[in-house]
Amino acid sequence: MARMTLEAFAARVAEALGPRLVSLVLYGSAAREQGAGSGELTMNTLLIVDRVDADLFARLVTPVGDWVSANHPPPLVFAEQEWRDSADAFAIEYEDIRDAHRILAGRNPWTGISVRREHVRRQLEHELMGKLVHLRQAYVAHWGRPKRLAEVVRGTRAGFLTMLRAVLRLAGRTPPADSAALVRDAAALIGFASDGFTEPAAYLAAVTRTAEYVNRMERNPS
Repeated sequence: MARMTLEAFAARVAEALGPRLVSLVLYGSAAREQGAGSGELTMNTLLIVDRVDADLFARLVTPVGDWVSANHPPPLVFAEQEWRDSADAFAIEYEDIRDAHRILAGRNPWTGISVRREHVRRQLEHELMGKLVHLRQAYVAHWGRPKRLAEVVRGTRAGFLTMLRAVLRLAGRTPPADSAALVRDAAALIGFASDGFTEPAAYLAAVTRTAEYVNRMERNPS
């Protein structure tokens, strides 16, 4: 079976849902790096519909099943009202998706939606401290196992890069699309060493300094 293309997936979802489809969006690295070997990037999608019910899942069984069989992640699914009401709860994600997305089907999901700076900072502080606590837990359990620690870094790096993009936006900067440039810019702003970013000790230090930087933002708002 030929590998399912993004265009084919969008067409099949649109056909399956008809007027129930509000928007289907590609977001993340594949949208951010269009035309730069995107076939090797993760195809993250967001599906917004009129409502989420058993009929929706039945309609999506075949197109989403084939998409997942082609080694793509299933879409995030929101009812339209949930999407409009959740900008405060998922402020970081909303800004990150808005920053790098491509509408595949349906209408623009951002019309009438705004994300407040204080919601981004509050979520960022909470998630950074949670990441830091769990990293320290993993480090204390696996410090004598370098390969295991390297796996921990790889498994959490994408989420940390999302947080670094959020920090740069809060500071009034434009996050670079390239990951290496993103780390360099964030390191210069926050004050951690960008060299050896994937080395476990340096990575933990970067997360620690970033959490401290965001915490100071509350005391010294711009």
